[in-house]
Amino acid sequence: MLSLVILGALVSLVHAKFYSTYPNIETCVGLPVQYSCENTTVVKDSCCNVVQGGLVLQAQYWDTYTGFESHGQLLPKGSWSIHGLLPVNCDGTFGQYCDLSRQYDPKPSPSTLPNGTVITPYKGPSVRKFIQEFGRSDLLHYMDTFWINQGAPNEEFWAHEFSKHGTCASTFDVACYEPRYKEHQEVVNFFETVVKVFQMYPTYDMLAAAGIVPSNTTTYTRAQIANALYSQTGADPWLGCYDTDGTVLEEIWYFHHVLGTEQYGHFKTLDSITPATCAETGIWYYERTPTSEKAISH
Repeated sequence: MLSLVILGALVSLVHAKFYSTYPNIETCVGLPVQYSCENTTVVKDSCCNVVQGGLVLQAQYWDTYTGFESHGQLLPKGSWSIHGLLPVNCDGTFGQYCDLSRQYDPKPSPSTLPNGTVITPYKGPSVRKFIQEFGRSDLLHYMDTFWINQGAPNEEFWAHEFSKHGTCASTFDVACYEPRYKEHQEVVNFFETVVKVFQMYPTYDMLAAAGIVPSNTTTYTRAQIANALYSQTGADPWLGCYDTDGTVLEEIWYFHHVLGTEQYGHFKTLDSITPATCAETGIWYYERTPTSEKAISH
């Protein structure tokens, strides 16, 4: 009986520390919703529709090591990893570090904006603590599994993505969470949204279904990779390759317009507006270093 009492107390404690991250979507009831960048009239409420950064990119990485293996920071086996959710303006331009009052990046990149504004490195509590304060151990576990940094702790990467990109998406403005806003609520909600959209695109599985798997002996064509992804998404994503001749596959961006908010709206997949940087043939999709990845459970 005592163990049940203790268990009940622990459950109550966990629930007591869980805080909602929802924006105030009550204000959106009855308002017209339109796909971002497709509206024919001026959108008045930037909390209910994506106004700034209406072309939304879900970006994923294929890294073969982390450079932080000694700290237990490993890549997810059988999965690509998260880069982020990148807001691009409808005309193809983009902002960065759009609200310096919410700058949590300890290593800003760029350190100076095109207008000359210097980005001061953040020295306060980690965004990991923000997530913990909202009781989201589940979210933290997922991010530590799939959102992996290179050469530095994961939370520095997460902070960079929110500060540089999340502050440039209109539906994550602090005003969208009033009047019951809790500090850092929008940061945690941004992370939740990044995870949600990442889960729409199991890139590793989509490529594997077409016989495209990591290999140190076999290369692929750009058409093979693009066709495999098109067959599952109905659109051509951006394929990013590095090396001087564009033959090492490293990144994929999925493009969208969004109906409603980024948090809860519908993402319509679009063709990339940016030319791929991959060569037409001879593309390497390298195997990872075995000691740089870990098994995951879906």
